[in-house]
Amino acid sequence: MKEYGGYIEFEHFSGSEYHPEAVALNCGRNCLAYLIVSRNIKKISLPYFLCSSVRETCEKYPVEVSFYHLDKCFRPVLSGERTDDQYIYIVNYYGLLTKQDILLFKEKYGNIIVDNSHAFFQKAVPGVDTHYNCRKYFGVADGAYLYTDSEYRGNLETDISYPRMNYLLGRFEKGANAFYEEYVSNNKIFREEPLKWMSALTHNLLRPIDYDKVKVTREENFKTLQKGLADSNLLDIQIPEGPYAYPYMIQDAECVRKELIKRNIYIPVLWPDALQYLENDAIESGYIRNILPLPVDQRYTSKDMEDIIAAIKDITK
Repeated sequence: MKEYGGYIEFEHFSGSEYHPEAVALNCGRNCLAYLIVSRNIKKISLPYFLCSSVRETCEKYPVEVSFYHLDKCFRPVLSGERTDDQYIYIVNYYGLLTKQDILLFKEKYGNIIVDNSHAFFQKAVPGVDTHYNCRKYFGVADGAYLYTDSEYRGNLETDISYPRMNYLLGRFEKGANAFYEEYVSNNKIFREEPLKWMSALTHNLLRPIDYDKVKVTREENFKTLQKGLADSNLLDIQIPEGPYAYPYMIQDAECVRKELIKRNIYIPVLWPDALQYLENDAIESGYIRNILPLPVDQRYTSKDMEDIIAAIKDITK
């Protein structure tokens, strides 16, 4: 029954989300769960260099999992025979894969799933199952989009987000350190979170965002870092569309990361759990240990990027 009067709740925003045509779900890993169930996936090949959440999702279902390596350009290196019912899970690392790359993979491998968690602004290729993670790009506690023509046959609840919002509200008025542990705890919640529709609160928070401005800001910040750091970057990269981060690969990255923390520049290590599955000399091991994913997001300006460049050059001189 509709309520009238009382105190005013959070504002109801107008505007459009960036992926209004997609299936809106509660988290990225559950996009894969949706596909496993709706497409009746029994076999899947995953990259070794991968977030543990994808492996954990496959473990929840009777899916036979195999693994593959990457080449130096972050593209799949697949060998051996593949069956018609096998799916290839392709991660678009740092948004460096193009539409042409994905079309080639689709032609070559058939059944593919593209993880665009690092490529929110890249439109899905028609006919290719593709998913996006909202938390990687915006200040929301959950939310993901999935492009697919498969239909989930079953009843799903709509997620509830308000219990997860405290660390976001806290950081708005304080700093990252004060709420970091709560942020980590929030991430762990999704290990057990069932497949649900995106919450009304997350939908609401995603509507008023100026997506064009966000995209341009990320690209400009990426360009600034590329101009200042390309000569020392061990990766040869192009500017992606609406980038997630600037992948800066150097030797002794961990030492640089520790020094950056002292200057309030916090750089994550992406997917260190994958090291247990890799040889020390594997390309992916080098990526995990030596890539610094430098922030380029909409909170920052070109001046901020110059400050990061100056800090890195001071540390590595």
